[in-house]
Amino acid sequence: MSQQAVNGVPARSRVLTVDNMNPNVKRVEYAVRGPIVQRALQIEKELKEGVKKPFSEVIKANIGDAHAMGQKPITFLRQVLALCAYPELLEDNKFPEDAKNRARRILGACGGHSIGAYSASQGIECIRQDVSQYIERRDGGIPSNPDNIYLSTGASDAIVTMLKLLVCGEGRDRTGVMISIPQYPLYSAALADLGAIQISYYLDEDKCWSLDIAELKRALNAAREHCNPRVLCIINPGNPTVEFSEELCIEDVIRFAKEEHLFLMADEVYQDNVYAEGCKFHSFKKVLFEMGPEYSSTVEMASFHSTSKCYMGECGFRGGYMEVINMDPEVKAQLTKLVSVRLCPPVPGQALLDLVVNPPQPDEPSYTSFMKERTAVLSALAEKARLTEQTFNTVPGITCNPVQGAMYTFPRITIPQKAIDKAKGLGQVPDMYYCMRLLEEEGICLVPGSGFGQREGTFHFRMTILPPTEKLKVVLQKISNFHLRFTKEFS
Repeated sequence: MSQQAVNGVPARSRVLTVDNMNPNVKRVEYAVRGPIVQRALQIEKELKEGVKKPFSEVIKANIGDAHAMGQKPITFLRQVLALCAYPELLEDNKFPEDAKNRARRILGACGGHSIGAYSASQGIECIRQDVSQYIERRDGGIPSNPDNIYLSTGASDAIVTMLKLLVCGEGRDRTGVMISIPQYPLYSAALADLGAIQISYYLDEDKCWSLDIAELKRALNAAREHCNPRVLCIINPGNPTVEFSEELCIEDVIRFAKEEHLFLMADEVYQDNVYAEGCKFHSFKKVLFEMGPEYSSTVEMASFHSTSKCYMGECGFRGGYMEVINMDPEVKAQLTKLVSVRLCPPVPGQALLDLVVNPPQPDEPSYTSFMKERTAVLSALAEKARLTEQTFNTVPGITCNPVQGAMYTFPRITIPQKAIDKAKGLGQVPDMYYCMRLLEEEGICLVPGSGFGQREGTFHFRMTILPPTEKLKVVLQKISNFHLRFTKEFS
């Protein structure tokens, strides 16, 4: 379309328009930073400009960003990172010797002894060795090969990279990827971007969001009518549903993957966030190898971990890793080529990851303070998990499963039919309307359950349990009051 001339020079039509851009990008949705978050940012700006609201601040309980919610960094981690970033501090006697030793080792593995230098594309070798040793300790001595470790820009980067390798075909041969519903929207967004087929399997809310093999089979068989299912993604512990996969359940999933010839992707970034009584984290790799060579030598798998969650909460450093198991050597060469295109993961993030997998030991000076801080963070999260569950379950119309792990709650909410009709009249999904009203009236920013997927006719929201305990109590009270008021308005 021709455009009006400017200063006598004929205007050109744009080369890139919303009509001719990559259509897959337009299909991408990421609810965690969606319209509600954009409105929350606008409201914050309005508050700064003096606009009167029924609240004085916006509390963003929409994303698992621990430090933004007030969690203090772990001292030892930041000491070593400070030493790596400014090596002159190695001469300062304020820093403990074990922190200095860690920094010297990391700097010694960096080009020019600087974390400002590129690293190898797969990650710094000594850090990959430390990751392997961490995995071996975690899994009771099951071997881990540093050559199978790929450091990454958070776990998300590695997950998307792995999906890129797996997606191929056209029409009914197009790769299908099985993801849980509710799911973390990184998965649906990545699949939309790659033009892959999403295969949804539903977790059982009535059984604490448990995974049922019969449901996996149902989803798989239905999908084979229109695509080629090749991948099964599991989040353990779950996000947003915070359930744990028990050892027997993991065995069933591994058998299913073997029988159906599926590549397993195990997202295990919340592995230290275990709160429920009697619950214990079991890695998919550990269970796989305990099942014997029939499985451990054949089932192809990638597992993921991150520095962004657990007790660290260091989201901004973007540190993470992926371990690949039973990958075809020729495919592995292609994976190494693919990650090399991005040069390397952030080196400060790699350094941080090294401290997570190689923390202070009992005979080192930082051990006592490190363990005290680590325990305090995880204990506070466990207490907030119990508080959240108990509070929501006292409110008529809100049902909350036990918060077994991770750092979220995903309660089910009853929305009156009149409110559902009102939302539809506004062109909104009912739980989006509910959450937007909550934001406007109480200044609480949550993510509607529809952004994660949910069974037809049910409504939820996801909320982090990260705010400090006293602030969390305020948040829970505000949500409870709002829900009662909202229900009364539309009764």
